[in-house]
Amino acid sequence: MKTNIQFVHADTKISAEQLVQRKLDKLENKFDWIISADVMFREEKSTNGNGKTCAIELSLPGPKIHASSNADSFEAAAAETVKDLEKQLQKRKAEMQSH
Repeated sequence: MKTNIQFVHADTKISAEQLVQRKLDKLENKFDWIISADVMFREEKSTNGNGKTCAIELSLPGPKIHASSNADSFEAAAAETVKDLEKQLQKRKAEMQSH
């Protein structure tokens, strides 16, 4: 799987990159039909402290899937986003098996 990681309006954090790469590798082991992943970390000014956003788009056979989340750190946002993607992948796998 090809992974593209970008930081927008934020400094690059190696720990966030490594965490998301590890989690995406686990997803790829579980769902071997993932083609590529586009990861975007964005820092926005926020009054409630949840200014760190992680958005991930996975290319698959068929339509792409997308998830994003906000948290107080890039690592927490990435973990939540990957959880959401795993739920979507489970659903897609169930749909593929029924056909």
